Amino acid sequence: MSRAALLVLADGRFPAGGHAHSGGAEAAVKAGRITGAASLEEYCRGRLHTAGLVAGAFAAAAVLGVDVGELDAAADARTPSAALRGAARRLGRQLLRAARVAWPAAELDALAREFPKGAHQPVVLGVVARAAGLSAEDAAYCAVYECVSGPVTAVVRLLSLDPFEATGVLARLAGEMDLVVDRGVEAARRVVAGAGVEGLPAASAPLMEIGAEWHAGWAVRLFAS
Repeated sequence: MSRAALLVLADGRFPAGGHAHSGGAEAAVKAGRITGAASLEEYCRGRLHTAGLVAGAFAAAAVLGVDVGELDAAADARTPSAALRGAARRLGRQLLRAARVAWPAAELDALAREFPKGAHQPVVLGVVARAAGLSAEDAAYCAVYECVSGPVTAVVRLLSLDPFEATGVLARLAGEMDLVVDRGVEAARRVVAGAGVEGLPAASAPLMEIGAEWHAGWAVRLFAS
């Protein structure tokens, strides 16, 4: 296992398409729910314990060998917003394109054939992590971190937020990220032990789903989602 591969995969410069997505932050800024560092931290905390927990658990389960088709269907069921389902699949497709160059593997080729329009990004992330020699914990950390780093980076652009303050938000959430990763990996291991994909987290954030549908209808927007 090469832990350095985790740095490559989690690097914001890895060409997986995440830079074009705000994790719902653009809609939250427009609605006045994010106005500065303090409200950004609260937004990210909410996202961490909902979307982040789900993404981390699904990524970990994929590393552990849970059937990709079952995971993708379960991810669909946990994503009521058509806009978010589309975004998740586009991100999954772009991640897979980049990963097949970085870590060529038969299982990545098979995933591309099975899901030509893309599987949900956390599911792809788990398969990619396994191909890169990473663990379930590594994949969960990557998924959880992406879930909050995306909105933080976006808000720096959207509000011209001081990058130092933005980084402080991530630093203050670090301990909670550890806890969410532990919960996600534990849930994934229960699935492997026989609980089935129904045992994976289904934490929801209805306001984010509503915001995604609202955002998808904008004529002009800075981010894709």
